[in-house]
Amino acid sequence: MDLEAENTKNGLFGSAGDDEQDELLPFEREAREIDAREAQEAEEADAELRRATVEADQAHFHLPTSAELEEESRNAEDGPALPPKELRQRIDDIVNVLADFRARAEAGRSRSEYVEQLQRDIAEYFGYLPELCELLMSQFSVAEAVEFFEASDRPRPMVIRCNTLKTRRKELARTLIKRGVVLEPLASWSKVGLKITESSVPIGATPEYLGGHYMLQSAASMCPVMALAPQPGERIVDMSSAPGGKASYCAQLMQNDGVIFANDLSAARQKATAANLQRLGVRNAIVAVNDGRKVPSIMAGFDRALLDAPCSGTGVISRDQTVKLSRTRKDIQRTAHLQKELLLAAIDAVSAKSKTGGIIVYSTCSVTVFENEAVVNYALERRDVKLVDTGLDHGKPGFTRNGKHRFHPSVTLTRRFYPHVHNMDGFFVAKFKKLSNEKAKLPPAENEQQDVEEEEMVDGDDEDGEGEALPEGDEEVEGVEDEQAGGGDDEEDAHRDDKAVHNGNGHGVDRVSSRRKAVTSNKGKKSKADRKAGGGNADVAPRQLRKRRREAKAETTALQAERSDSRDKSKDAKPETRKAKQAPESQDSGKGDPKASLIRQIIELRAMKKGGNLICRVSKKPRKA
Repeated sequence: MDLEAENTKNGLFGSAGDDEQDELLPFEREAREIDAREAQEAEEADAELRRATVEADQAHFHLPTSAELEEESRNAEDGPALPPKELRQRIDDIVNVLADFRARAEAGRSRSEYVEQLQRDIAEYFGYLPELCELLMSQFSVAEAVEFFEASDRPRPMVIRCNTLKTRRKELARTLIKRGVVLEPLASWSKVGLKITESSVPIGATPEYLGGHYMLQSAASMCPVMALAPQPGERIVDMSSAPGGKASYCAQLMQNDGVIFANDLSAARQKATAANLQRLGVRNAIVAVNDGRKVPSIMAGFDRALLDAPCSGTGVISRDQTVKLSRTRKDIQRTAHLQKELLLAAIDAVSAKSKTGGIIVYSTCSVTVFENEAVVNYALERRDVKLVDTGLDHGKPGFTRNGKHRFHPSVTLTRRFYPHVHNMDGFFVAKFKKLSNEKAKLPPAENEQQDVEEEEMVDGDDEDGEGEALPEGDEEVEGVEDEQAGGGDDEEDAHRDDKAVHNGNGHGVDRVSSRRKAVTSNKGKKSKADRKAGGGNADVAPRQLRKRRREAKAETTALQAERSDSRDKSKDAKPETRKAKQAPESQDSGKGDPKASLIRQIIELRAMKKGGNLICRVSKKPRKA
């Protein structure tokens, strides 16, 4: 627009505004002229920016080749291959290309090449481990991932929670303002939160803090307690309570009525929990130090359970920058395994028959799927629970799919919080309702796998077909194949096996409680003699097996009677027995000796007590006396 026309229109000068112009003071006329020139310059700048944007869209970003990247690393003697400013520009350029890949990508370059280069640049620019950077980028779109990394480097606002057991938020705010604190209400969803924007005094050392009028607590960590919604008179368990922020908030909502079991594994951290609870005036809490996985065996029947599980801390990187270089995929998987165990323990500690509760809240300060949706999905499969609405209006719903992972549709009832979206710590909150106290059965595939592992464990000791070691002085007979001892019907066999397992005796009775498993575990096995010969079939029909068991039982009874008679007849049998044991087996004179036959039968009996088709060997060399 022409400056003269604009000024004429506004009546700054010209015939149409001569009278008004004459009435204006000199500095007023000058001010109007300056405003008109600034408006014209702004319009020209906007037009130039639009032209530059069009030209930038038409120009193609050049993605460095592998040779160019190697040259960059060679040229960089110390520090990064590119200056931070240039590296950040390349990140923005790649994000811009990926936003419209078909129109802006170079010919012959795939999308995966751009993504891989973006991951390397982000890991270098923001200081992350490459594998952690890759994992976090899989949770977001490309543009949102960059926003997440930027927000994780910015500090979150300081937030305090007013302790309504001692004061009210309005009175607390008035007192802190007088001390030079600039604050405002946290958000519409919180009635006790205050956000500190500026303070001339240390917030953690004011008389009000020392008097227990407020607690330093992040906005995100208030959400799990709000989802739990504890009621006065209930029995609550906080599985991981240190340093007491959530437990004290529960007591505040319960108005000190009821019982809170504040548990944590660390005794040192529980000292801080006890100090905070005392400072805040909490009188209904019991502080304990136990492994959270053992809480159901110590105390159960709670109305509600809160589990703020240990996690990788990928949602609180702004407070702990060491997470960038200390968390790997294995660490996250290991943490997720612990979280699954803790969540099942929390569910088992709650009673489904509670009239007011039966609620379990699970939360983490992580944004990874492995620690959040995957853990929740695991609990849904193994316990009789369901997900319910958390009651939180803010936050994003949880994922039902992420990459190749698929989760239950009800996982959308969970809530996710992000630093780049909500200006809060990265957090995850899920709320369960326990339907019954029965534990869900494992899927059929896992049952089969568990049976296989049990059979392998049972058969692992005797995998080579050898019997257990005999006491010194007893010879081992080579080539003797054992038969399972016992007889009678199936119920008698099962009863005997179960009793042996319960008593833990060492007579070698088969650890599998049923004859069917004993037969199955021995299928396909061969004795050492058969394996040496390259043949033989170890499969035994059930009828034949029962027949052998009855025969072995009869032989056992006869042998016991014979041993009793021989022991009464002569006390000199022991020296002669030792001599017979020392004699080589190759001598035929010993075969007709009744004492040598008795020793051989004793060895067979011990092998039969072991159970299964075993081979006991005899050393051909005579033992020393």
